[in-house]
Amino acid sequence: MSDTTTTTPIRIAIIGGGIAGATLANTLFRIPNLDVQVFEAAPTFSERGAAVGLAGDAQAALNHAIPSSKELLAKAGAVSMNSTRLIIGSGLQAGTIIADLHENAENPGLILHRASLLRELLAPLSESILHANKKLESIKENKDGSLSITFKDGTTNQVDAVIGADGIFSSVRNHVLGDAAAEHAASPAGFWDCRVMVPYEKAKTTLGEEYFDQDRQYGWIGDQAFVMHDIAESRTMVQCVISAVEKESPEGRKIKLTREYLNEVLKGWLGRTIGDGAIELILDQEDPHAYSQYDHKSTPTYSKGRVCIIGDAAHATSPWQGAGVGQAFEDAVVLKTVFEHVLSPHDIVAAFKAYDALRRPRGQQVIDSSRGTGLILTGTAEGVGLEVAKMRPALGPRWAFLHLDLDEYKKQAVEKFEDFKGQ
Repeated sequence: MSDTTTTTPIRIAIIGGGIAGATLANTLFRIPNLDVQVFEAAPTFSERGAAVGLAGDAQAALNHAIPSSKELLAKAGAVSMNSTRLIIGSGLQAGTIIADLHENAENPGLILHRASLLRELLAPLSESILHANKKLESIKENKDGSLSITFKDGTTNQVDAVIGADGIFSSVRNHVLGDAAAEHAASPAGFWDCRVMVPYEKAKTTLGEEYFDQDRQYGWIGDQAFVMHDIAESRTMVQCVISAVEKESPEGRKIKLTREYLNEVLKGWLGRTIGDGAIELILDQEDPHAYSQYDHKSTPTYSKGRVCIIGDAAHATSPWQGAGVGQAFEDAVVLKTVFEHVLSPHDIVAAFKAYDALRRPRGQQVIDSSRGTGLILTGTAEGVGLEVAKMRPALGPRWAFLHLDLDEYKKQAVEKFEDFKGQ
């Protein structure tokens, strides 16, 4: 028990209203002694990107964070996937099936639109706690341990804790890491990707009807590139993705896409339905661009005093294992667990230290594993290449570590919290 218990609500500021911030807010606002406020820099709460995949472990984490998550995901238009089928997409072995992943009839993977997921995560939250157009300028610690957060519009709020969910180039991360922030900033992961959402029937006609006889995610592995397509929005839309090895990251992370450029990237795929079709779908959008994938190669801490970071602000990863959103859900599970035991602002430092001790090693493991998986899926992993016989054993074990016994994980969180509180 804390030596100083307060009946005054503990004021929590979440900086960033994307999926990580909204998930955490949806989780923490249910704890009676917390006053949760969410501050978003953009004019509206919105989510960039196309669809997101949630494997069974990510769904389990979300359910531990938000017990009504199954209903939430259904409202967001989630589509159950029979499996993720990986196939060789170019070269002499094109068409060879490498593997079917995540095939679980009781708990299949789900695909849903990012914007729809965010909409449903925000739906239970009162408008009074959601603040848009609030770009963080500074965080200052007061003499009593509380924090003053100042925004670009000149307003200031007094809070007991700050949780940064403000993305890959996080201002809160810079505060937490201080002088070490530049050394540990996100940097190119070695790949780029471009995504588009298109109507279901259009994708079916363009890519081939045979790939839509089941609700399955397809990943096509080729020479220095990867193509993926899956179904979302209650089977009304299809996401199509082209990813490729990036020799040199462009300034601003942005690459203008042209037919000539994509033909060069997928030159070994041309004349095949998938390669030609993916190019058609990607180019059939206004101002098509690809973006460099960035990740965090290292992070010395996720917390500093009463400030911590979650989601992409803490552990931005490339998307090759589809684990980024699931990691944000796990962040929310741990913070929910420790804050259920926080009785006064004095406990917050211990809570954030426990969170850091538990989440940081796992976050880095996901980042490093994902980057290595990207090399395999673009046919560029040393000693593997595009050889089917070598690719199967190389890919097989890469997802196993993502499984967590969440009940045990929460128990560890409480134990670490009590240990740090006693120091």
